[in-house]
Amino acid sequence: MTQVDLDFAAYIRQRRGAEQTREHGGAVYAYPGDQKVLATLGKITPVKLAVEATVRLWQNVAKGQLLGSSVKVTERQFTDIQQITVDCARRLQIAVPTIYIAPEVGNLNAHTFGTTDDAYIVLNGVLVDHLDADELRFVIGHECGHIQNNHVVYTTALYYLMFSANVFVRWIIQPAVLALQSWARRAEITCDRAGLLCCGDTKLAEQALVKLALGSQKLAHRVDLEEYLKQLEESQQGVGRLLELTQAHPYLPKRVAALRFFAQTHFYQKAQQAPGTASMADAAADGVSQSLDWCDAEVSRLLRIFGKNRKSKMGAQSAQPKTSGGDTSTQADQGEQE
Repeated sequence: MTQVDLDFAAYIRQRRGAEQTREHGGAVYAYPGDQKVLATLGKITPVKLAVEATVRLWQNVAKGQLLGSSVKVTERQFTDIQQITVDCARRLQIAVPTIYIAPEVGNLNAHTFGTTDDAYIVLNGVLVDHLDADELRFVIGHECGHIQNNHVVYTTALYYLMFSANVFVRWIIQPAVLALQSWARRAEITCDRAGLLCCGDTKLAEQALVKLALGSQKLAHRVDLEEYLKQLEESQQGVGRLLELTQAHPYLPKRVAALRFFAQTHFYQKAQQAPGTASMADAAADGVSQSLDWCDAEVSRLLRIFGKNRKSKMGAQSAQPKTSGGDTSTQADQGEQE
């Protein structure tokens, strides 16, 4: 696959006029809703206090507990996983992160813990058994996306607030948890894009997401994904949709639909071309700004919990990118409501 220049500053310099500049803080592929909320988290007092406490907990206790029961991925053990990690890091142009295999970390999932300068990816051992190499590439790429987009401190804080806080104090930290969960649902969209850039196959990425949701390798192969996606409309009806407010991940049909939107952008399609290098200058010339803005506007409507949710075209070929003369990030901001 082609290497893509993900330096957003370089991308901005290629744009024509300041009025076309998208408000953006992470890698160029990042979902703007993620970066906008991320920029405000440090200003929310309950979140700030929670992050400070969990960083101290991580550095003094939790890191040792976690790594003491895990096995480090190196060039001499789990070499296949190490090579996937190296490939993903090269793809996203970040330093190769340290990965550990843990016997059990929450549910069937992967996590990124630590601080901005000291991040670790932890894979559930059962997860590694469930996924093939290409699906694992998507998951590791997803976690690398957390590192690249400065999520690590907040993902660590949210994990420990959700799973380690004493039940008697959870009501005290609930404001921080809800704020972090609201951001995390947006951050997952960003990192799913990173995973897709690393694995380069939408179907494989979708299959990995289904396995994570079901927790079963056998059942995942029996799921009709198009039928499953019909549940998205059902999930938007009634008070049941409000339960998503307490989740750190969007419902799976939303993640799959959002991934399909991203797969239709000029940016992603250019990234899959070979030979040659797809630079941000190439992307700008191809009108990628409109395509990414279109994608982000569709995703923001998709993520809505309150208000009327316009039906999205979720099929891989059903939604056609729209290119417009102006920036649609305002549309995305208006559509994304909780």
